[in-house]
Amino acid sequence: MKALVYHGPGEKAWEEVPNPTIQDPTDVIIRVETTTICGTDLHIMKGDVPAVEKGRILGHEGVGTITEVGSAVTNWKVGERAIISCVTACGTCQYCRQNLTSHCQTVGGVGWIFGHLIDGTQAEYVRVPFADTSLYKIPEGVTDEAGIMVSDIYPTGYEIGVRDGGVKPGDVVAVVGAGPVGLAVMATAGLHGASRIVAVDLDDSRLEAAKKDFGATHSVNSGDADWKEQVLALTDGLGVDVAIEAVGIPATFDACMAIVRPGGQVANVGVHGTPVELKLNEAWIQNIRLSMGLVNNVTGEMLLKMIAEGKMPVEKMATHAMKLDEIMEAYEVFGQAAKNKALKVILKAE
Repeated sequence: MKALVYHGPGEKAWEEVPNPTIQDPTDVIIRVETTTICGTDLHIMKGDVPAVEKGRILGHEGVGTITEVGSAVTNWKVGERAIISCVTACGTCQYCRQNLTSHCQTVGGVGWIFGHLIDGTQAEYVRVPFADTSLYKIPEGVTDEAGIMVSDIYPTGYEIGVRDGGVKPGDVVAVVGAGPVGLAVMATAGLHGASRIVAVDLDDSRLEAAKKDFGATHSVNSGDADWKEQVLALTDGLGVDVAIEAVGIPATFDACMAIVRPGGQVANVGVHGTPVELKLNEAWIQNIRLSMGLVNNVTGEMLLKMIAEGKMPVEKMATHAMKLDEIMEAYEVFGQAAKNKALKVILKAE
């Protein structure tokens, strides 16, 4: 089969590799029909995730058809179509029983293994371990383009940004970073009753999309000299209740710390490749809470119900559609997202 193979920082290739095979009774093999590229894949290409070894097939999002089923799989049959969760869960270890599937202990002590510790979904076929607890059924009327958003991006935005960020009814929420994951935060913040959702970004086109399609009520360009004052003016002057970091660089974390109110919370969603300074000497007296984490993807079924009923903006996230064998070009498009006005690049197998 063909797959996108990582050969070290800055090096990748679309090349022939052996087809995956059943290795454990709980595995299935899926023919990948739809996949996409995540910001985390770009972090891998920069060398920010050293656990990814040369020769690894990248990708952790996908929709496809089951072609082979392990002997212990009970919930799935050959020919059924499924959404692949970015987090693989054995369902029985201590962390899985606590719904902290991101730390499933079975493979390397982490639930995110696709394109990380095992071969991923940017390929014609993929092996899915623990299929009974790591796949979602596609509700009637939900397209591949919508369903794939539940592989990773929407659960990440909701679970790590909104839910774990402690968003409550009436809160003013600022989301720093209007890329795909930031937009997913905005799209789901309304589920917890946020009164105002402020998009903060350097890109005016993304700020426009945030308000038009993803639930933001206000926008602020962080390139403005008075951007902080603009955000504070949308509150009582003391700052936002919840500031959500959705980029993964020190400057955006600092921005969140600058606009959160005393007693508020900063929720870090972005993947950071370099250390971030936490100025405890200034922040301790503000009673600020700080949360962060890797998605557990335990809310996928709820999100799929919302999507199926048309209550969750997902289709607008897919701004570009390309063929799977055009994935090298797709990385270029996604890597220059601002220039190309790209959110998610959808890759379809022929």
